[in-house]
Amino acid sequence: MPSPLFPFLLFAFVASITPGPTNLLVLSNSARYGLRAVVPIILGACTGAAAIVLVVGLGLGESLAHLPNVRLAMQWVGVTWLSYLAWKIFSSPVHAIERDAPHKRLGLLGAAGLQLVNPKTWMMALAVVSVFADQGAERQAQVLALSLVFFVVSLPCLGLWALLGAGSTRLLGSDNAMQRFNQMTGALLLISTWMGAFHSV
Repeated sequence: MPSPLFPFLLFAFVASITPGPTNLLVLSNSARYGLRAVVPIILGACTGAAAIVLVVGLGLGESLAHLPNVRLAMQWVGVTWLSYLAWKIFSSPVHAIERDAPHKRLGLLGAAGLQLVNPKTWMMALAVVSVFADQGAERQAQVLALSLVFFVVSLPCLGLWALLGAGSTRLLGSDNAMQRFNQMTGALLLISTWMGAFHSV
């Protein structure tokens, strides 16, 4: 277990609970399809982020630091995908957002893949490893512990966003209210995506 455990717990909590593309996708999908539908999204996102912390700590982070073209390509793949998801949310007709309606949704693999092409997740992982992992014989064990702790902390954080989305359905009793909710979350997702892209340039 990493020695500065409390500071890392605080870091992981803030990184997981603050609004971002993943949180907004959990919020939107929970409001549209219910809590059960977002369980794979939460598991996929948390697993993907924890896996990135692990592989960065095992040396991949240094390799990426010397391959700026790869990082740039990952960034724009992520921006394109998130922009597409934002448009799908924004433009979804009300009849397509019923919880039992057959509709292709972001699942476990999609949520994990989102973390893999999200440059903010990689920058977070680099920060975790550089700040909280020692450069010694115990480094690999520490990196594994950091990734597991991050996974455990991020689960309830995304779960809170899912509960918020599910609870919001009580306020969305009309088709117009649900349509406005879709438009709001789609717009917020697009804004947060492009703000993150320009911030990481």
